[in-house]
Amino acid sequence: MSNTSPQSQTSQSQTWSQRFEAALHPAIARFNASIGFDIELIDYDLTGSQAHAKMLAHTGIISAAEGEQLVAGLEQIRQEYHQGNFNPGIEAEDVHFAVERRLTELVGEVGKKLHTARSRNDQVGTDTRLYLRDQIGQIRQQIQAFQSVMLGLAEQHIETLIPGYTHLQRAQPLSLAHHLLAYVEMTQRDWERLGDVYSRVDILPLGSGALAGTTFPIDRHYTAQLLDFGNVYANSLDGVSDRDFAIEFLCAASLIMVHLSRLSEEVILWASEEFGFVTLKDSCSTGSSIMPQKKNPDVPELVRGKTGRVFGHLQALLVLMKGLPLAYNKDLQEDKEALFDAVKTVQGCLEAMTILMQEGLEFRPTRLNAAVTEDFSNATDVADYLATKGVPFREAYNLVGKVVKTSLAAGKLLKDLSLTEWQAIHPAFASDIYEAIAPRQVVSARNSYGGTGFDRVRQALAAAQARLTQA
Repeated sequence: MSNTSPQSQTSQSQTWSQRFEAALHPAIARFNASIGFDIELIDYDLTGSQAHAKMLAHTGIISAAEGEQLVAGLEQIRQEYHQGNFNPGIEAEDVHFAVERRLTELVGEVGKKLHTARSRNDQVGTDTRLYLRDQIGQIRQQIQAFQSVMLGLAEQHIETLIPGYTHLQRAQPLSLAHHLLAYVEMTQRDWERLGDVYSRVDILPLGSGALAGTTFPIDRHYTAQLLDFGNVYANSLDGVSDRDFAIEFLCAASLIMVHLSRLSEEVILWASEEFGFVTLKDSCSTGSSIMPQKKNPDVPELVRGKTGRVFGHLQALLVLMKGLPLAYNKDLQEDKEALFDAVKTVQGCLEAMTILMQEGLEFRPTRLNAAVTEDFSNATDVADYLATKGVPFREAYNLVGKVVKTSLAAGKLLKDLSLTEWQAIHPAFASDIYEAIAPRQVVSARNSYGGTGFDRVRQALAAAQARLTQA
C-alpha cells in the first residue's frame, strides 16, 4: 500500500487532455519525464517550432501576425535559456511541453496554436534529426583534424622504419608513414560513412502527426525547405517510428571507435619498455600513486575502454527497436540518452586522440630503425630473391625456412651468414643478397600499388593530402 497521500498524488499538474481526472503519481511522473536529458534538444526544438509556425502562417492555418508572434516568442525562449533564465523542471515532463508552456506565458493564447497539425511524435523525431545532422557535421570535421595530424606525422616519418606484425609476430619491415597512413584510410571510410548516414538523417518527419498525418492543409515541403531537409517521409507511420538513422549513426560511431581503439592499443604497446617505439609526453600521461617510475598511457586506455560504451549503445538501440509494433511507442524515449552519450563519447575520443598524436607522444626513430635489424622479417625477401633467380617460389620458401631454423640454432641473423654459407644453401646466391635483405631495401623494393615502398608512400601521402584539402 502506498504511503503517498491522495493530495500528493494529484499535485503533479497534468500536461495532456481533460480525459484524465487525476495527475500522475509523483514517482511515476519522475519515471516518465525526459526533461532531464532531452533539454539537450532545446535549440533544435525551438528551430523546428519556428519553422512549423512559419508553415502554419504560410498555409493560412494561422494568421501571419500570429506566426510572427510565435516565432518571436520562441526566439525569446532561446535567449532566456542561453542566459540561464529558463530552467524547466520535472513538472514540464519534456522539452516540448516546457517550451510550449513558456511560449503561452510569453505570447498568451496564441501560444496554444503552435501545436496545431503536429504531435510530439513527429516533433521529437524532427528535433532528433536536426540535432544529429549538426553533430555529424562536427564529427566529420574532427575526423579531418585527426587525419591532418596523422598526415603531418607521416610526412615526418616516410623513411623511418618500423617492424610490421601479423599475429603480433614480426612479419616484414614497413615505412612508419605507411603504418600511420593506414589510419588515415580507416578514418576516411568513417568520414564517408557518416556522409552516407547523413543522407538518411536528412529526411523530415514533421507533418506525420501522431501516426496518420493531419486534416489541416499543411505544406510539409515548405517546412523541409525552411529547415534545409533534403526530403520528407513518404509514410506517416514510418515517419514517427523510424530510428534506422540513429542505429546507422551508432554503427558508424562504433566503427570510428574501433579504429581509434586499434590505434590506442598500438600506442599502448609502443610505449611499453618491451617495445620502446614511442615516448609519452607529460601532457598526455599520468603517474602512479605508488610507483614513482611509472608513466601511464591513460588517453589510449580510456579510448579503448570507452569503445565498449559506444558498442553498448548500438546494441541497446537494436534491442529497443526489434519488437516495437507501429507506430510510436514510449520505448523510443530511450533512444536519446544512448544517442547523446555516443555523440559526446566519439567527439571526446577524437579530440583526445588528435591531441595525443599531435603533441602527446614522440616516435624514437633510432630505436625503430634498430628494431627491424633484430629479427628475420627479411626472410620473405630471401625467397623473393631466389624467385628472381629462377627458383620456384615454393621451393625457395622451403629453403629459406630451413635457413631460418639453422640460423636460430646457431644464434645468427640472416645478415650474419657468410656468402659461403649462402651458396651452400643454393648456388644462386651471390654477394648482392646482402643488399637485397637490408631493411631499408626491403621496404624500398615494395613499390606495388598500396605498398610500403618509399616512393609509393610519398604518392599515397600526396593523394591523401589532396583529398583532405578538397573535402
